[in-house]
Amino acid sequence: MTPSPPVTRTKDQLFSTEKASPLRVLTYAGAIIAFLIGSGFATGQEILQYFASYGYWGVFGTGLVVLALITYVCVEFLVVGQARRFDRPSRIFHYYGGKYLGTFYDYFSVLFVFLSFTVMVAGAGAVFEEHYGLSPLIGGIGLAVAVGITVWFGLGSLVDVIGKIGPLIVLVAVGLGVVGIVQNPGGIAEGHSLLPTLELTRAADNWFMSALSYVGFCMLWLAAFLTALGATARNRREAATGGAVGGLAFSLACIVVGLGLLATIARVNGTEIPMLVLAGDVSPVLASGISVMILAGIYTTAIPLLWTVASRFYPDRTRRYKYLVLALAAVGTVIGLAVPFSQMVNIVYVVNGYVGILLLVLMLARTATRLVRRAQP
Repeated sequence: MTPSPPVTRTKDQLFSTEKASPLRVLTYAGAIIAFLIGSGFATGQEILQYFASYGYWGVFGTGLVVLALITYVCVEFLVVGQARRFDRPSRIFHYYGGKYLGTFYDYFSVLFVFLSFTVMVAGAGAVFEEHYGLSPLIGGIGLAVAVGITVWFGLGSLVDVIGKIGPLIVLVAVGLGVVGIVQNPGGIAEGHSLLPTLELTRAADNWFMSALSYVGFCMLWLAAFLTALGATARNRREAATGGAVGGLAFSLACIVVGLGLLATIARVNGTEIPMLVLAGDVSPVLASGISVMILAGIYTTAIPLLWTVASRFYPDRTRRYKYLVLALAAVGTVIGLAVPFSQMVNIVYVVNGYVGILLLVLMLARTATRLVRRAQP
């Protein structure tokens, strides 16, 4: 096997400044978690629509399918990024889909990632409206300004920053899920039995398609980001381990939070920010703290989303890149504040999730072919 070329970094690449391999692995895993939590996970809306709304099958069936496939996807993107060192991260789509499908996914992913940024704006607006009683304009515009400024100045060692914030947010979210379970131990069974009587917003007609759709939209988020991140890994083991830890940790967190929401399904159903309901059961002060955590989670996801789109067209920190960042932040704010948050999650994530399923099939086929070739003498 041809050895991987030495790791080099230009100013427009993602990178980690950690020197020790274990720290780099944890930073990669943390970056994956931080990127995936976003407004959907941090608010609980995503977990409610994709997991808890299907009862036991949703939490455990969807959860286990997501665990297996998200872990595979994270490892695959990082390993291929480390081995191939593409001149542009979006080349990963051509690697799996060839000339025509690869080009389609290249451009489609840019559109989807941008729409995902608008979901982050909607999520920030919903937090300000539902918890603080303020206009969603304040939250949405405030997030767009903060993210735009960060991306304007270039990402630098962003991976190190979000890689440490992300796991902390997930731990708090998991803690709230556990609180929801402990405070009402019989609530999980009660919630499951109540599902037929509730008008729930679901991601799909059944839990299995919900799982595939969830993995599909996560893949379109992760593709370019993890490919670029994988190029900074020193070896295949470092890339694979970081991907496995990040994918497993995030998936297990989804299951625990899903159980907590199922235990309180009658009260969280119909709310924009279900996690604040769980936090409010403990104390109003905690709910206020959680609202800040949710905004931090949205921020850590919105930054790489906006960067992914802008850097697709112009190098980081160039004049045209900066102007594009401002334009994208402005347009994203207008779109994100025009549609209610829960509807944005259901429309943007679900539709694009189904498109991502085909990419998953292409990835599995390419991985199988690669393994067969390696096994041949």
